[in-house]
Amino acid sequence: MPVIALVGNKGGAGKTTLSINLAAGLAKQTSVVVVDADPQGSAIQWNVFTGTNMSMPVLKASDESGELGNQLAKLSQEYDYVVVDCPPSVHASQTTRVLEICDLALIPVQPSPVDLWATVHTEKAVQHARQSNEGLRALLVINQLEPRTTLSRLVRDALSEIGLPVANTALRRRAIFRNSALEGKNVFEMGRRGLQAAGEIDELIHEVIKI
Repeated sequence: MPVIALVGNKGGAGKTTLSINLAAGLAKQTSVVVVDADPQGSAIQWNVFTGTNMSMPVLKASDESGELGNQLAKLSQEYDYVVVDCPPSVHASQTTRVLEICDLALIPVQPSPVDLWATVHTEKAVQHARQSNEGLRALLVINQLEPRTTLSRLVRDALSEIGLPVANTALRRRAIFRNSALEGKNVFEMGRRGLQAAGEIDELIHEVIKI
């Protein structure tokens, strides 16, 4: 599954953070490139802040949806994995195009009613994309989980009402995810402070990508 899309229908769900850290985890074992398809350009800004990372380059997506498909096809021949940070809308042309050609869509969902409502629209977009991309896999990833809160305890049951599977691995709300971004790093570069967060990313990779 060389092309992995991070998809969502609202901002603040953690797409860019997961894109960068997922790619960083993959880069320890194989070749990977990040494509920033979000007009906000958060992943590009992160890369500028950190300097060029040859083990995990971050590229700007083509502005044209047709050319975006060609760009991803070319990169999938050059790298083992292509991680695409999509716009925070399933109605954006970039998101639509990426869903039509990607192998796996990961959908980060925070334990909040607004995120749950937005995920319903994401499910519909995935189902529509499967009309032309029959092999598309999609997986919800619970993000910023706080186990002691009632909503966090109930979120998995709530997501079961949506017609997409939920990853067993959940990412907890950890300050290190924000702090690493502020320092222009990923959690794997944060030493002992990042061990637990890095372990969650590795667990997610092992679960959904099997490497």
